[in-house]
Amino acid sequence: MAQPWAKAFYNSARWIKCRKSFIEHRRLIDGGTCQECHDNLGEIVHHRIVLTEDNIKDETVSLCFANLELVCHKCHDEFEGHGLNGHGKIKPLCTFDASGQPISLRDIDSPAPQRAASPQG
Repeated sequence: MAQPWAKAFYNSARWIKCRKSFIEHRRLIDGGTCQECHDNLGEIVHHRIVLTEDNIKDETVSLCFANLELVCHKCHDEFEGHGLNGHGKIKPLCTFDASGQPISLRDIDSPAPQRAASPQG
């Protein structure tokens, strides 16, 4: 989700034209494959130098092909500051034990702390 200060840029005709042209350019090069994993189809045009309020009007940053890359959703979400809700890299939901069984890392799946049994009287 774009920052409030960047919404006008991402809705501008100049960005829409640049984005479309870059995707077409990448399709001619490699069919539009993700430039990070090279496995999935690229879907998001990502700025290598992150846009800020200070540099968004600098066309050598915001509209220059050299600062753009076509990436899949998975790779895009792994970039710092992106991911779920823009809070950085996505936190994994599980890990695996030595036998390959999944172990949840979600708080909701953790067992509730046990309370001391109350004496019945």
